[in-house]
Amino acid sequence: MSTPPDPIVVIGAGQSGLAAAHTLQAAGMPAIVLEASDRPVGSWPDYYDSLTLFSPARYSALSGLAFPGDPDHYPTRDETIAYLERYAAGLDVEFRTSTRVITIEGRGPGFLVHIQAGAPIAASGIVAATGSFSNPHLPVLPGQGDFDGTVLHVASYREPKAYRGQRVLVVGGGNSAIQVAHELAEHASVTLATHEPVQFLAQRRDGHDIHYWTATTGFDRLPPEWLARLVSGPLVSDDGDYSRALHTGVYDRRPMFTAFDGDQVVWSDGTSEQVHVVLFATGYRPSFDYLHQLGALDEHRRPRHSGGISTTHPGLVYLGIEFQRSFSSNTLRGVGDDAAYVVPPLVAYARNAPALIGL
Repeated sequence: MSTPPDPIVVIGAGQSGLAAAHTLQAAGMPAIVLEASDRPVGSWPDYYDSLTLFSPARYSALSGLAFPGDPDHYPTRDETIAYLERYAAGLDVEFRTSTRVITIEGRGPGFLVHIQAGAPIAASGIVAATGSFSNPHLPVLPGQGDFDGTVLHVASYREPKAYRGQRVLVVGGGNSAIQVAHELAEHASVTLATHEPVQFLAQRRDGHDIHYWTATTGFDRLPPEWLARLVSGPLVSDDGDYSRALHTGVYDRRPMFTAFDGDQVVWSDGTSEQVHVVLFATGYRPSFDYLHQLGALDEHRRPRHSGGISTTHPGLVYLGIEFQRSFSSNTLRGVGDDAAYVVPPLVAYARNAPALIGL
């Protein structure tokens, strides 16, 4: 009788890790889910207070559990946290919270997962599901280190009242930048700084939320190579309030500034302006440093993969990478499809399928 394989280790218990755990459970594969924070909800508690999903509840659920409430309502951050906790509680896998992975090393056909406190964990396979939301991208412009005001990333922003009466620049043209700029404008003088004009996408068309159309037309499944030719930049879901506020001067938009200068920024036309706060809503970068020693990352510390399957190490897969396989890859509605793609070959490898057929 063959020896049972070591468990699959899933790193990260946000939506991607939970999707992996669900798919591994369905395959009958033992799994251990490691989460650095104190509960299996990923980065959601760290987002700003007013965050509301841009997709309705019916399009914001993981596989196997509907999002509670009116299917057409837009869930809040706290509703999403509660949903993920409920989802995790329904899984028959082992969770280890407050467990940070430091590095991973190869171990014959498997891996050894080194954690910050405790003995290493033997794994027959790895799901790297830490995504990117724990690694905010903060650009550096000339003079930024000597700026007299406040520079922060949206990952550190919580609520608008703390900025009452201040001059605030929000950098970025995506959903988060617009949502934060809109709520800040009630308390501060706000300008949106972007490289290109904002691209608003109507939240509803012909009586349906836009996510109905992305699902029914198949847009959600378009591969990144095609999307790069079709979409030139971030798309902002808008029910009309955001574009109306911009066009009526509640906040304004200017081309991106070029430098900091003391307590001022230098605009692209050469003029300068004093500002108090620059808030970067400039996205996130993949967070997989624990794979660096293994040799799974490129020179920019990005994973080498094809559709989430490692191209450097058999037995290693990824979940939660933006545009990993499609437009919806790192979303609640899309990560389950990616899990269904990467987990079966991972399980086959963990169960020693190559040796069993004589290789």
